[in-house]
Amino acid sequence: MAAVHPFDPLSPREIAKAAEIVRGAFDGHHLNFRVITLQEPPKQQMIAFLEKERLREAQTSRPPRAARVQVTVPSTSRSYELVELLVDLDSTKLIRQEHLAGKHPYIDSAYMQAVEKACRENARVQAEIQKLKLPAGASVVIEPWAYATDGMKDMSERTTMCWFYMRLFDHPDANFYAYPLDLCAEVSEKLEVTQIYHLPSSEKESIRGHARPYDRGKVHSSELSEYHPDLRPPPRTTTKPYQVIQPEGPSFQITGNLLSWEKWTMRVGFNYREGLTLHDIRYEDRSLFYRLSLSEMFVPYGDPRSPYPRKAAFDLGNDGAGLNANNLRLGCDCLGLIKYFDGWHNTASGEPLKLPNVVCCHEQDDGILWKHTNHRTQNAVVTRSRILVLQTIITVSNYEYIFAFHFGQDASIHYEVRATGILSTCPINTNDKVGYGTIVAPGVLAPYHQHLFSLRIDPAIDGNENSLQVEESHPIPNVHNPFGVGYTTKSKIITEEGGHDLDFATNRTFKIVNENKVNPITGTPVGFKLFPCYSQMLLAHPQSYHSKRSEFGSHAIWVTRYQDDELFPAGRHTMQSLGGEGIKSMIEQRKEDPDGNSNVRNEDIVVWHTFGSTHNPRIEDWPVMPSEKMVVGLKPINFFTGNPSLDVAVSSQEKNRSVLVEDAPACKSVACSRL
Repeated sequence: MAAVHPFDPLSPREIAKAAEIVRGAFDGHHLNFRVITLQEPPKQQMIAFLEKERLREAQTSRPPRAARVQVTVPSTSRSYELVELLVDLDSTKLIRQEHLAGKHPYIDSAYMQAVEKACRENARVQAEIQKLKLPAGASVVIEPWAYATDGMKDMSERTTMCWFYMRLFDHPDANFYAYPLDLCAEVSEKLEVTQIYHLPSSEKESIRGHARPYDRGKVHSSELSEYHPDLRPPPRTTTKPYQVIQPEGPSFQITGNLLSWEKWTMRVGFNYREGLTLHDIRYEDRSLFYRLSLSEMFVPYGDPRSPYPRKAAFDLGNDGAGLNANNLRLGCDCLGLIKYFDGWHNTASGEPLKLPNVVCCHEQDDGILWKHTNHRTQNAVVTRSRILVLQTIITVSNYEYIFAFHFGQDASIHYEVRATGILSTCPINTNDKVGYGTIVAPGVLAPYHQHLFSLRIDPAIDGNENSLQVEESHPIPNVHNPFGVGYTTKSKIITEEGGHDLDFATNRTFKIVNENKVNPITGTPVGFKLFPCYSQMLLAHPQSYHSKRSEFGSHAIWVTRYQDDELFPAGRHTMQSLGGEGIKSMIEQRKEDPDGNSNVRNEDIVVWHTFGSTHNPRIEDWPVMPSEKMVVGLKPINFFTGNPSLDVAVSSQEKNRSVLVEDAPACKSVACSRL
């Protein structure tokens, strides 16, 4: 049996083993296991291990196999205490134990269900529902959200916001977001309803303490607001079947978590928080990236009326991309010849919990890779592009996010995010409008909001000593540019940790380079260029809690010195955080430390890219949103001595077997006959 690779996620057996060790440390106390996940080995140990692996040398020692465990323990002073432990699985010993005072674990689905139940059964809540005088047959849906810090409440204990909706149809998939109610409740950590109030329903209105009967004029046709096929007219029938066939099988090979495709190799990881992670990414065995992952996502809503500022979700830090990953389906989420990867988490009692089919791997045609037609001979050479796709999809309450890494034959990497799902809604009077949201149905307001992502790029461009270079394009001064058409580039190497902005006007670009490795033809350092997803940064005021809690949202590019435990740009504990724990604070702490070092030139660095969407909803986003696509690129720049995809085979009809429409056996429609 092959040895477990240090980058491999914890196996079910290792999860159970870690839980057993931790139970022994608490002498019979009831534990709620929140996290049992891989503690990745220290990078310096891994660098030596990976180099021996590359050279196929015998490993005299292996990095320790360790688990990071978080448990909640019953407390006499409050509902629980959060404790984090580091477990050495090889020696079966505890390495570290820390009480995380004042911190909260990620959202507990069982607890949220208990919150909903407590809220629904509360006599005061039931009385307020009765006062709404809802239509006969309607039912109430309660959706709990973590209270996003707004300075109005002490965050030492968990507080949950309960937003109320109406399900008009007796169907489990009826779109209750089409009927937001003006009722809201707060639930304490002890599952007690502490406040009930009625939401503002116009721009000038504020929270009310009294109910108004539900406006029956807001009831509208199912065709306007339902998305499920059971509740809609029959779908169009004009779309013919489309099938992807690879008669000789896929071009990739998978051994455990090691993935090889074309000239690429990488190791696939998965954890409860980030979801899909990639490790030791190489092309032609040349090191490119030590680790790639989506490290955080922040969704702040822009409705300024209280209590809506409490809608601001860290969908990774609060919810967990891995925990909310979909079980992907053949022919739906992934098309073609598919390989699935499973994930593993843990139950509250510490048992292994399988997360099936959370990552799909497949190949995809991506159009033309390169082509040229010699205009003298009319001979054309065309090569089609094949990409390798690694995709995962998460559902967080109303939204879906589709995350995919695309690997190209030209040594390029693209990270694609697609946002879809249903808009989060709130009530509004039928004849009113506001300046911070869109009316999508009678009495239904979809507030403006942002989706801000942080892609964490841990480079290893031909080695682990890298630099970040900024390049801008400027016109050449007229004294040296008599015809006024010349332009040149100006470059500088960033030397200190910090945040940086994009600039369309100068075509400002960022390159990750290895200054110690020079391209023999260009005479410049080898590198990879970041093709950013141009986005508006965080719109919340710098003094707001939104801003304090999501420091990464103030700049598009950050560069830091590598630290083993710095994985999350909004801090390790985002759940009802107060701020001051993110990437900006980490940089400032090192600068203030007399023994600290903030140099990032020719160092082991990490580059973080903030990107996303300022989503001011359209009516076309209702009742379910067509995917909005965001793409980040990483491409070699002076890394090779020429086009690395020049050896991709020329495309041919013999292999691709395209079919003329008039020759297709099933083509009998009027449309076909007219071609």
